[in-house]
This record gives sequence, structure tokens and C-alpha cells, in this order.
Amino acid sequence: MRILATDGIEKGARAELEALGHVVEEKFYEVEDLKEAVKLADVLVVRSATKVRKPVIDAAVEGKQLKMIIRGGVGIDNIDHEYAESKGIKVRNTPKASSDAVAELALGLMFSCARHISHAGHTMREGQWEKKAYKGVELMGKTVGIIGYGRIGQALGRRCIAMGMKVVAYDIFHVEGIENENMKYVELDELLKVSDFISLHTPAIDGKPLINEENIAKMKDGVIFVNTSRGNNVDEAALLNALNSGKMYAAGLDVFAEEPSKNMDLLNHPRVSCTPHIGAQTAEAQKRIGKEIVEIIKSL
Repeated sequence: MRILATDGIEKGARAELEALGHVVEEKFYEVEDLKEAVKLADVLVVRSATKVRKPVIDAAVEGKQLKMIIRGGVGIDNIDHEYAESKGIKVRNTPKASSDAVAELALGLMFSCARHISHAGHTMREGQWEKKAYKGVELMGKTVGIIGYGRIGQALGRRCIAMGMKVVAYDIFHVEGIENENMKYVELDELLKVSDFISLHTPAIDGKPLINEENIAKMKDGVIFVNTSRGNNVDEAALLNALNSGKMYAAGLDVFAEEPSKNMDLLNHPRVSCTPHIGAQTAEAQKRIGKEIVEIIKSL
């Protein structure tokens, strides 16, 4: 088969696919060019950069060759997946591969916010030594609210409990048997009210952002907020207002409403620790993603 990987593919996975006799092309295409390229592909593999919308899917249908779209990662909101499935094109993702990587980044952002790691390091490189300006807070003994308690949320929860934190979780699905004295499910309003840290792990939400002015107002004063899910789940203007007013102590952000983000007021805020959507960017996660992609293609 001809496999088109528009956002790249792990080298070990490419080697294995080629050893199986497949042809693998790694090349990013703008939309108009992608519409032509998919006509010649049996499988399209994307990450987050490539958007597979209806015009691209229609072009693939016209080509009568594309059998499957694979998202190397968790969310599939950059693919019009229901439309693709309705046209006979399967859509798959790799939800297990990056859970630990994203959970560890979320935890890292919690530490960075609590101890001013990002901003303190930046000012030191400018020749400043502002030791007294960076009095932080500890994670031990605090309550972390995890919104979205799927694979990533649970992976973060286990790490937080190991550090002596209490976990409250909100999710529309409750996994049986995992609640204990240090972890319990609560309603969203309760989570917002009691949490010292809040970490967001939901899929992309249609309609208004979940973290908006109304829900921020329900949070504890001085809360630390982390988002490694999707940028459009957060009203960035409301978030910035909360940081400026002191309602929110700090925010750790890996995802943004627009990527690459041009919201320099947010990116340059001294209470923001930010990364450019690198949740799954570990050597281990990339190998796992590659392996899952190979197994999915083998099943075709």
C-alpha cells in the first residue's frame, strides 16, 4: 500500500512498514495539494498539524483509493471523522501510546507553575537574581481536580497520589473500583470549588469553552490551572483576566486556541508556563505511537 504521513512518522515504524512492502511518503501538504495527494494514498497518517476536512475527504473519495485515516495521537478533532466514516473511510487513532507522556508533562507544568521555574529561569538568563520574588507553593497535601478522567487523567492521578496529593475527578463516565480515600469522583462545580490545582484532560468541546469566565469564578482564589488537552476548551481572554486579577495563581499551557499561538499577552505573562503542544513529544511515546500505527495498518 501507499502510506502518506503528512506530519512525519517514527523512523522505526517507517522501516517496519517498508519491510512489509509498503511505500511510505513523509511530506506535509497544504490543503489544495493534499486534495491531490490523498487520491494516490491507501492510508493517510496525520498528527495535529494536518487538518482533514470535508474537501480533502471528498477528494479522497474521488480518488477511490484511500481506505483509512490514522491520527497518531489521542484526539481526532482535526479530522471530520464522522464524515469520513460515512464515505467508507475508516478513522483510527492511538489513544494508549501517549498517555504517560502527556500526564508527565501536565505534572511538570504543575511544578513549573507552583515554583515559578519557567519565569525564574528566563529572568536569570537576563542577568537577574530575584530569589525573593519567587516564593512558591508545594504540591504535597494539596487537592488536584482532574477534569476528564480517562487514560491520561488517571495516569496523572496516580502520580499525584504518589506525591501525597488528593485527587478529585469529574468525568461523564465513572470507572468502577478506582475510588479510594485519596481519589473520588465529584460533580464539576464541587471540583472547581475545592481544587488547589486543576488539570484539563477532555476532548475538544463543541460550543463555548469549558474553562470560561463563569467557571473560573467558581474556582478557589489562587488556583493553579493546567491545560494539555485542546486549546479551544479554554477562553483565553477569561484566563488572562484571571491571571491579571490574581484569581488564578498561575497557568501551565501546552495547547492554545490558535496554533502556533499569537496571543503574546498570554505567552509573555510572568505567571504562565507554556510549551508548544509537546505533550506526546517523548522518544518513548513516539515509538509507541509508531508501533500502534503499524499494528493498525497490518489489520487492514
